[in-house]
Amino acid sequence: MTLASSSALVDPALRDAEHRVFWTDRPDAPPAAPPLASRVRTDLLVIGGGLTGLWTAIEALRRDPSRDVMLLEADVVGSGASGRNGGFISESLTHGIAHGNETWPSEMPELLRLGRENLAEIADFVAAEGIDAQLRLRGKSLIAVTPHQLAGLASAHRQHQAAGEDSELLDAEAARTDVDSPTYLGALRVRTGGGTLDPAALCWGLRCAALARGARLHEHSPVTGIAATASGVEVTTASGSVQAQRVVLGTNAFPPLLRRLRSWILPVYDHVLVTEPLTPSQRASIGWREEQGLTDAGNQFHYYRITPDGRILWGGYDAIYHFAGRGPASVEAREQSFRTLATHFLDTFPQLEGLRFTHRWFGAIDTTSRFTPLFGTAMGGHVAYSVGYTGLGVGASRFGARTALDLVDGVASERTALELVRRRPVPFPPEPVRYPLVRLTQAALAREDVSGRRGTYLRLLDRLGVGFNS
Repeated sequence: MTLASSSALVDPALRDAEHRVFWTDRPDAPPAAPPLASRVRTDLLVIGGGLTGLWTAIEALRRDPSRDVMLLEADVVGSGASGRNGGFISESLTHGIAHGNETWPSEMPELLRLGRENLAEIADFVAAEGIDAQLRLRGKSLIAVTPHQLAGLASAHRQHQAAGEDSELLDAEAARTDVDSPTYLGALRVRTGGGTLDPAALCWGLRCAALARGARLHEHSPVTGIAATASGVEVTTASGSVQAQRVVLGTNAFPPLLRRLRSWILPVYDHVLVTEPLTPSQRASIGWREEQGLTDAGNQFHYYRITPDGRILWGGYDAIYHFAGRGPASVEAREQSFRTLATHFLDTFPQLEGLRFTHRWFGAIDTTSRFTPLFGTAMGGHVAYSVGYTGLGVGASRFGARTALDLVDGVASERTALELVRRRPVPFPPEPVRYPLVRLTQAALAREDVSGRRGTYLRLLDRLGVGFNS
């Protein structure tokens, strides 16, 4: 596609796309809970109204229904990454089987079991609570769009089969019979291990479940300070404060309340587009009858799926890190990223020329250097945290919530015994070194996507246990 033709097609495709999150752009959002406006006490305070915080509140009350549990959210439940992601859910706790085999080889059988149990328990809970999250466990397809990615698919196929997953290698013809794109050279169709859902509906359903069990919720209550006291922790907001015996932090990529976390978490910004509903003829032109999620096999990858009302959600590729981790909203909502996504969408599905995008948005992903979450305690064990899901938090957040609750309650469990929980990732360097190193790494990954060669610099990072991708 030439630059001229790209602009001629991309401009009208993006013209009517509003800066709104598709999942929450509907009238059935729950009314906001009142902000904290007084000085109160609680047994357990959960900070962050995303999936980690919601699962923590639910699990704490399951273990002890008499426990007083309070949840503080800076905006509204699901307004962060938990409600603005692509709606993929995975059983993986290790950022994929290949990464787990490389990073946690001795623990992988246990991690696979725990991840599968976690996903099954999520599905059971959603069904039992009547949460209409449109959970569809149809697996996903990993797509090769360059010749060297085909060898990677073959390796991934072997590892998935060894792990007991339902995995099938597709050549170019079979891949295009499944989902028709001229860019596809092959695919790995994995029919187990995850699927898709409506993330906002999940958040709102968990919100109802937590409240029904007795949790207290205050939204629009950003935390301004946290300090140890003689008997626990004091947390302050703009108009109130909480004296808590124990605190669990589930703050994702937002500025950490504990200074130590700044070394471990890198906030990167991801961009997403959603189309208008496809017509029957447009759907027929691409196939995609199983409606599984799709991702590219590169470092800079797209993720895409069919929404419950027949649109295509298309995101990923760019992973934007701003100097010191933050920038003004006008910078974070990077228009060039939306244009790049739209161009790639039209390259992938040229038969959908003329289709319009209705929604565009961005959001921060909390990345660690090893792609798996960071767990720990602070303030004499009165505070625990689970952050750094690196894009796979929709499912892993429940595991993270249960682990953080084990840690803050001083409970020894099979989760807290894991090396994945006990061992910390390599810290990111501070600014001003961090920003140029991230840019250097991104450039090296982009070169690998083109050439298929890992390169000296990336091999060094591999030996150090450090990674970064989109």
